[in-house]
Amino acid sequence: QVRLVESGGDLVQPGGSLRLSCAASGIIFRFAAMSWYRQAPGKQREWAAQVTSDGYPTYADSVKGRFTISRDNARDTVYLQMNSLKPEDTAVYYCNFGPRSGPKAYWGQGTQVTVSS
Repeated sequence: QVRLVESGGDLVQPGGSLRLSCAASGIIFRFAAMSWYRQAPGKQREWAAQVTSDGYPTYADSVKGRFTISRDNARDTVYLQMNSLKPEDTAVYYCNFGPRSGPKAYWGQGTQVTVSS
């Protein structure tokens, strides 16, 4: 059974930092490309960052230079280090595996990130 459990979201002031974690189970993690997505209120879910199975990262333009995605294959966990946070980063953040676009069969509960003073 596939399970994706996101954590680490919080309320943070603009300019602050957060580190999100996503623990995956039910997949062969070390072979999977992992991505972070986010969904702001009233908007569609959007892709934010991906790390390939061999650790190569790519980012959406909106987060490039501020966010860093990484993975720990020993823990089946993917991380998102978020720096210089802006109010427009406010969203529920989700992780997933496989190609960054296209329909997904599984989603976790997400973790809420709120950037506000």
